[in-house]
Amino acid sequence: MSQPATNSRNPEPTLAQVDPEIDALIRQEERREFEKLRLIPSENYASRAVIEATGSVLTNKYSEGYAGKRYYEGQQAIDGIESLAIDRLKALFGADHANVQPYSGSPANLAVYLAFCSPGDPIMGLGLPAGGHLTHGWKVSITGKYFESHAYGVRKDDHRIDFDEVRRLAKEHRPKVIWCGTTAYPRVVDFARFREIADEVDAILCADIAHISGLVAAGAHPSPVGIADVITSTTHKTLRGPRGGMILCKQEHAKAMDRAVFPGLQGGPHNHTTAAIAVAAKEASTPEFKAYAHQIVANAKELAQALSEKGFSLVTGGTDNHLILVDLTPKGVPGKVAAQALDRAGIVCNYNSIPFDPRKPFDPSGLRIGTPAITSRGMGPSEMKRLAGWMDDVVTHHEDETVLARIAGEITELCQDFAPPGIPIRDA
Repeated sequence: MSQPATNSRNPEPTLAQVDPEIDALIRQEERREFEKLRLIPSENYASRAVIEATGSVLTNKYSEGYAGKRYYEGQQAIDGIESLAIDRLKALFGADHANVQPYSGSPANLAVYLAFCSPGDPIMGLGLPAGGHLTHGWKVSITGKYFESHAYGVRKDDHRIDFDEVRRLAKEHRPKVIWCGTTAYPRVVDFARFREIADEVDAILCADIAHISGLVAAGAHPSPVGIADVITSTTHKTLRGPRGGMILCKQEHAKAMDRAVFPGLQGGPHNHTTAAIAVAAKEASTPEFKAYAHQIVANAKELAQALSEKGFSLVTGGTDNHLILVDLTPKGVPGKVAAQALDRAGIVCNYNSIPFDPRKPFDPSGLRIGTPAITSRGMGPSEMKRLAGWMDDVVTHHEDETVLARIAGEITELCQDFAPPGIPIRDA
């Protein structure tokens, strides 16, 4: 009588077999990311190696605590992985200390508050309408509800950060923490000037480099390391890692930051993400990545120039980094209408408020676009010029579905020549 097959000889069913609906939606997303030009500046393409680490058996393991000081046994591999991630990030950025356990950028920022503030303490950050982040104290965020938040802004004449206002507010309110970090600001952040002001009021200076961490690592943007007390970041965006977070800090703040992350805010870290962060940090240490990061900026400048020549109005008049903020007011088309038409034409961006925007946040005047993802595909100056032409056609003819369909077809054809990292396009 034959014996039943053992588990080792009876492979587990695939995702397509277990859940064909989810499998089909994943394939749909793969194809979308292949066939469209992705201009959302906070998005990118992770490499196959990063994706493999993210989808590994490390997701099975619980690891509360830190390397060498865990609350569960069986951490031999995990301790090695987390130590590699830490050491690689410290070397990449030249930082004293690194914590790779935050689940994303917002929890990393919350850890800063927990380490240095009490509820009701004064804090400062760039206001959301001026290009700041929700977690820098904006009123709808928990950070704006639990702390006494004072937002600084940009100047009306050139839309650059108003350091006179930063200094005035800092001296008036004496914040415990000053944030210097942005999500929709197309210029270099002057960390040294923020340091001067923070020192005048004895504040902790925290640089949120979520958008520009890859540029900083490659020397394509000035670094806040050695200037800011604490640096927070996501690990995707320009760093091209997994969806995670990290904290870099001076050695004097290492213990406070580690305690704030665990046990202050989180339980066990996501070990599969930690491994992927280690992979991304290794990739970012290569000459190829440095060239890539500088090309991001070169492409953004090229695209900004081409858009200006097409009559688009750019906030601050251009860009120094990966991001362009477009004011569509002169075109007479709202940002939301333009973004939705661009998506139908194969160009994915997001509608966004501009400084001193007269329109509401859910129906603003601007578009936020960036070059990290299309640069990951190997696109360069000639593609930036074509892209500006397509964007002009879409905004001008945003109600003409024939025009949008034609452009979508041309973009799909272009994308066949620039395969993105990490995406295996499978047959439907």
